[in-house]
Amino acid sequence: MHHLAGHPNVISIKGAYEDAVAVHVVMELCAGGELFDRIIQRGHYTERKAAELTRTIVGVVEACHSLGVMHRDLKPENFLFVSQDEDALLKTIDFGLSIFLKPGEKFSDVVGSPYYVAPEVLRKRYGPEADVWSAGVILYILLSGVPPFWAENEQGIFEQVLHGDLDFASDPWPSISDGAKDLVRRMLVRDPKRRMTAHEVLCHPWVQVDGVAPDKALDSAVLSRLKQFSAMNKLKKMALRVIAESLSEEEIAGLKEMFKIIDADNSGQITFEELKAGLKRFGANLKESEIYDLMQAADVDNSGTIDYGEFVAATLHLNKIEREDHLFAAFSYFDKDGSGYITPDELQLACEEFGIEDVRLEEMIREVDQDNDGRIDYNEFVAMMQKGNFVGPGKKGLQSSFSIAFR
Repeated sequence: MHHLAGHPNVISIKGAYEDAVAVHVVMELCAGGELFDRIIQRGHYTERKAAELTRTIVGVVEACHSLGVMHRDLKPENFLFVSQDEDALLKTIDFGLSIFLKPGEKFSDVVGSPYYVAPEVLRKRYGPEADVWSAGVILYILLSGVPPFWAENEQGIFEQVLHGDLDFASDPWPSISDGAKDLVRRMLVRDPKRRMTAHEVLCHPWVQVDGVAPDKALDSAVLSRLKQFSAMNKLKKMALRVIAESLSEEEIAGLKEMFKIIDADNSGQITFEELKAGLKRFGANLKESEIYDLMQAADVDNSGTIDYGEFVAATLHLNKIEREDHLFAAFSYFDKDGSGYITPDELQLACEEFGIEDVRLEEMIREVDQDNDGRIDYNEFVAMMQKGNFVGPGKKGLQSSFSIAFR
């Protein structure tokens, strides 16, 4: 983020501070809400507006790539407006999966979010072209209100990303300009060598200022679909906050004891050999190369050993949303009357407690409510929590493997 400082559409970093448990990154405040929410609020939406937003999004991608950075997690939730003002700047946030790259360098760790992930990422050999694919997916959603590759579960989405056809036959595509469809097709080419670069996207006539994108309003169905697609993230975000706040001192104290057990010579540092022995003692059956990877993932200061702060930070990446007790506690937070269902009234109450305004309860519930009874039961809640973001065996993925090894 320091490296990208100064770009008008990249969140600015104010400073970073570290304590025994975490690194705290202080960034500028973005109080204008998420990209889709702004479009929904405004109610009137045209192809020209979609072109303007695409210009901003792809402009950031081009700036990142020219500075040797790949974002790797471009999605609508990672674009926020600075303020509620009509002409507020749109900022790209969340560089947590970003990586520095050299020309021609390829990566293999599977990271990102299912709807937006490029096919070559799933095939574990990719470069910066993957960011252009993600931007192409966002453009498809901006124009139609739905993702181009969709299925009921993560595996199904991946299958579609790898092999599915682009749908330009369903509404609203017949009434969308040929220029827009041409650009989407060129951004969503499966072969990264044939895909447009960020610079080529910015040169496309549809994206240009005063370009060929028409100024007539898009079909109102696009906005209502966009509402539904956007609402599905809100409940999950609230639930994740409930889970984060429920982490107790006892859990951190437990990690302290675990650290002491592994740190056999009480030096305050865990060596590779101690980690190997500790993993064995805790019943984790890992190859030597995997233990080495875990060691590297946790050893933030590259000292060759893991100190207590590094150990806690790495193990706190424990995948909380897979833990039954955390899921149940979060569900119970919403299910105020203990009926076994989250009702619209209970959801409304939770939104008020979290200060989430202008919420569309029907869309939020419809997205999660698999049996269409107008409420959310525990199984539907769990399915929602376990669908969505994923991180494969990259830096962050290793840290959660680290935690799972000690579970």
